[in-house]
Amino acid sequence: MRTFTTLFKKEWLEAWRDKKLIWLPVVLSLLAVSQPISTYFMPEILEMAGNLPDGAVIEFPVPSGEEVLAGTLSQFGMIGTAIFVLSAMGVISNERNSDSLSLVMARPVEPFEYIFSKWVAQALIFLLSFALSYGLAYYYTNLLFNQVEFKRFISSLGVYSLWILLTLSITLFLGTLMKKNGGIAGLSIMTVATLSILGTLFPKYMGWSPANALNQAGSVLLTGKWEESIGVMMFVSLALIFGLVLLSIFSFKKYESY
Repeated sequence: MRTFTTLFKKEWLEAWRDKKLIWLPVVLSLLAVSQPISTYFMPEILEMAGNLPDGAVIEFPVPSGEEVLAGTLSQFGMIGTAIFVLSAMGVISNERNSDSLSLVMARPVEPFEYIFSKWVAQALIFLLSFALSYGLAYYYTNLLFNQVEFKRFISSLGVYSLWILLTLSITLFLGTLMKKNGGIAGLSIMTVATLSILGTLFPKYMGWSPANALNQAGSVLLTGKWEESIGVMMFVSLALIFGLVLLSIFSFKKYESY
C-alpha cells in the first residue's frame, strides 16, 4: 500500500509539473460553457454575421435547459473524448521512451501497483475536470435558461463518467502495447469512434454498449427517466473497465526489460 501511495503521489506531482491539473479543466470548461452561452446569444451572433435586409427579425425556439445540457454532453462526446485520449496517451510511453520506467521498476514495485496508481490518478484528474466543467455548464444553463433539476444533472454526470473511464482504460491498455504516442492516440480514438458509430447505426442491438452512455445521459436529462438498457449498459461498462485494467497489468508484466 505504501508503494501504491508513493506512485500515486508521483502521478499527481507530474500532472502538476506538466500543468495538466490546470490546462485540462480550463480546456474542458471552455468547451462546456460555450454551449449554453452560444445557444443563448445565437440570434445576435447570426444577426451580426449575416447580411440580412433591414427590418429582418431572426426568431429561434428557445431550448429548454435540459436540451442545452444534453447538447453540452454531445460536445464532450465529440471533442472531449479526443482531449481525454490526448491527455492520457503518454502516461506510460513517455516514461518508457525516456528510460525513467527502468529506474522505477528497478525498485520493489509490482506491475499492479504501477498500472493501478496511474489509472486511479488519471481517473481522478479526468473526473474532477469533467465535473468542474459540466458544473459550470449547469450553472450557466440555469442562469440563462430554465432551472434543471439537480438530480438529473448528477445522474447524467454519473453515467457519462463511465464513458470517460472506459476511454481512459482503452488508452492506458494501448499504452502498454505501443511506444509511439501517435499510434496510441490514433488507435484509441479509432476504437472509441467505432463503438460510437456502431451504437448510432444499430441502436436497437447496441443498447448494452458503453457508447450508449451519452444516450442514457440525454434521456435522464430530457425525461427524468433511464432507458430500459441502463442496467446492462452499466454492467458491461464496468466489466470492460475492470477487464482492460487487468489486461493492462498482464500486458505490462510480459516486458522483461522496461
